[in-house]
Formats: sequence, C-alpha cells, structure tokens
Amino acid sequence: MTSSLNINEIYQGDARELLPQVESDSISCSVWSPPYHLGKEYEKGISYDEWIGLLKDVIGLHYSILKPGGFLVINIADILCFPDESIPRFQAMNVSRHKVSITREEVLEAKAANPNYNRNQLAALLGCSEQTIDRRLNGNNIRGGKYNTQTRVHLVGNIIQDAATAANLYLYDRRIWMKDPAWENSKWATLSYRAVDEFEYLYFFWKPGTTIVDRSKLTSEEWASWGSRAVWQIPSVRANNDHEAKFPLELPRRVIKLLTFPDDTVLDCFMGSGTTAVAAIREGRNYIGIEKQSGYVSLARESCEKEKQKWQATNGQKTYKSEYASSGNQLTLLDKF
Repeated sequence: MTSSLNINEIYQGDARELLPQVESDSISCSVWSPPYHLGKEYEKGISYDEWIGLLKDVIGLHYSILKPGGFLVINIADILCFPDESIPRFQAMNVSRHKVSITREEVLEAKAANPNYNRNQLAALLGCSEQTIDRRLNGNNIRGGKYNTQTRVHLVGNIIQDAATAANLYLYDRRIWMKDPAWENSKWATLSYRAVDEFEYLYFFWKPGTTIVDRSKLTSEEWASWGSRAVWQIPSVRANNDHEAKFPLELPRRVIKLLTFPDDTVLDCFMGSGTTAVAAIREGRNYIGIEKQSGYVSLARESCEKEKQKWQATNGQKTYKSEYASSGNQLTLLDKF
C-alpha cells in the first residue's frame, strides 16, 4: 500500500481512520500510551465498552504497518478505582478517625440500661453525637459512602494481550515504569490497606519476522542500568501544564533506542504533546504522529520543530553507521523470540 502519511509529520484525526493510510511494513516501532479511562478531560464522551473497542481496533490495525520483526510497545496502567455494582460494600474502620473514645460496648451497655432511649437520648447520656451512636451500633464506615458504587482494582494487561494475539502480534517482553507515587489518586487510602499508585507497565509485542539485535547501540552503562532491567525508574513529569497526562521523554527514548536503529520510523497514534516524536528526533529516527485534538497537534508540531533545530545545531549531517553494515558479524538475527 502506498502511504498517504509522510514521515516526520503530525496528523490530526482518529487513529482508526489514519492508521490504514500508513505504508505497509514501514514502522519499526510503534510506542504509545492510550487514554486510561480515568475521567480526564480528553476522555469524556467515551464509555468503558467504547474504550475497550478503541484499544482493540487500534492494536488490530498495527499488524499490516509494522515491519516484520518490529515492535508495538504500549504504556498503560491498571485501573485502580474501577466502579463495580456487583461487589459488596467495603467496610473499613480507621481507628485514627475516632475522635471520641466511646466504644461499641459502652453504647450497648447504655442501651441495655436504658432500653427506651432513642439515639439522641443515648448520645446525650454518653456525651457524643448521634452519628457516633449510629456508627457504633450499625457497623463501621463504608468506604465511599453507603450509596456510592464501590470500586475495585481492574487489570488491563489481559485486554491488551488478547487484542494483540488476535492481531497475530505476540507478547515479547514487559517492563515496569516505576514513577513518583501518585498520592492525589489515592485519597481513599486512609480507609484501606491498598498501596499508593507508583508504577505502570510497558508491554512489548512482536510482529513475526527477523529481529536484528545489536546491543552496541547502548553503552555498557545503559545496558547494565536499564537495557537489561525489567524495572525502569523514571521520575514522572512534574508539571502537566500543556497536557493532562504526559509521560516523561526518557520513557519513549529508551524504547526507541533499544528497539530501533537510526533512520527507522517510529509511530505514536496517541501523540498528545509530542513526547514520542521529540524522543525519536533526539535519537536520529523518523516519526509519524497521530493526535485527535487540534490543540495538541499544534503543540506537538511546535515541540518537534524546536527539537529539529537543536538536532541540526548539535549533529549537523552526522549519520549512524551500524557495525552490521561494515562487517556483517556484529548482530544476531532472530527468526523467533
């Protein structure tokens, strides 16, 4: 198929409509982070089922555009507060929240001694509020309130993997991005033993074909510190002043440097503010970006132009020459992973 999307451009539109316009077998690595269905401004108007459909459709469109031996890398997190009407109400008692020392036993004793007392009279007798009487008699606080839908942790890895497998893309590896603790997303933690959110996943999917492995692309220090490591410790973006959910540039940069070679083409079909494209430019790769919102398209294009100017000023006409091209014996060719 002849591509109608040129390299080194950011396109506005729906990924499901534009991905079929990418040249077949042309993308060495597609790396992106989809909307997480967490209620962000850019996620409004899409139901959970529609979100699942979006992921499946986008993943399914990757097989034809990836090079044989190429990779699709998806950065995504589990949903920590997934509404579920079917689960029981979570009961929780945080002793530090007890501002009065009245115990359930004391309330029961007072009620036994005064069987005709109502809640208000018992409260006056014990010197506490009627709400305290109610809590001691009727059980502990219910997290989220008596009438709110309860939430649970919802794993998303199987959704991603099933969609990829259906598209004949195979799970090759996974990494954990260890980021800063997201305290603001865990306000419920005072009434549970749940952990604060501080990591996300990177799922690596492989399109069958020959994969060139050249560890010399990384320095010895890079290979030891992150190239061969399953956990990547990268600080979160501290100021999301121009996009609600930026991931740090170091995240796609590592993926791009590890899995591609200079002059390869990298794709991000949820481009956002342009982070993946900037990382591609920095590593001497080409890019194609797709983004639905016009404001972010303009922002991404501006970021790319600034990075191109930096690249030209720093590197001039310098190009990469792989040792594989000169000697033919420095790389390992993998027909299987």
